[in-house]
Amino acid sequence: MEKTKIVVAGPRGRMGSEAVKLVERTEGYELVAVVDHKHGGKKLNELEGFSTSSVPIYDNMTVCLTEVKADVLIDLTTPEVGMVHTRTALELGVRPVVGTTGFTQENLKELEELCREKEVGCIIAPNFAVGAVLMMKFSQLAAKYFPDVEIIELHHDQKLDAPSGTAVKTAQMISQVREEKVQGHPNEKETLQGARGANYNGMHIHSVRLPGLIAHQQVMFGADGQALTIRHDSYNRASFMSGVKLAVDTVKNVDTLIYGLENIID
Repeated sequence: MEKTKIVVAGPRGRMGSEAVKLVERTEGYELVAVVDHKHGGKKLNELEGFSTSSVPIYDNMTVCLTEVKADVLIDLTTPEVGMVHTRTALELGVRPVVGTTGFTQENLKELEELCREKEVGCIIAPNFAVGAVLMMKFSQLAAKYFPDVEIIELHHDQKLDAPSGTAVKTAQMISQVREEKVQGHPNEKETLQGARGANYNGMHIHSVRLPGLIAHQQVMFGADGQALTIRHDSYNRASFMSGVKLAVDTVKNVDTLIYGLENIID
């Protein structure tokens, strides 16, 4: 059976290094190159922590995907870089699996149109942890019966975007089943601006950033005499790799943009 040839962007990042390990240990996968803006021209095994792989490092995605035959790009960089990488991959017929959060609706629309034009699949997931996706699905179910809801997401202090893509995606999914309503007292006033968090269709989203955290979210529902909390915790980056693998295996068989792992989990 022919192996799936994979390029990883951002191999030195916490998620990217786990993705490299995933590709190297998975039967049927082959790591053919990585993209790293600081170490173009080197081999991966020249970098600390990557002694087992001698694939080339590129500092330019276009050059990489032109010179190396690849089926899938795994991109775990930043929103700005990830958008450029994803667009480039689609234009060159390589299927992206993207774990970078922070894409705008305009970004997603552009990529959706590019997928349609090139007939190449792309999967973008705000969160690759299967448990986090189930948390979002359970929250959507609960919101049918508990329309008063607040979202608290907690991440490490090096995360660049707030709120997290998972929190926004959760709010979007809940909004599909919940009529928009204003929560709290109608005359509520913030004595410190931002105390009530971001507002999404009347729901409040709160972002916590502290060292020692990885990725955590709880969705709190309240009603007369009762409360329901749905929470998911990722304690290390390896927790995301089962979802990355699922996305890589799925993206080979689709020709559209899929946003959210919940769309490929039964």
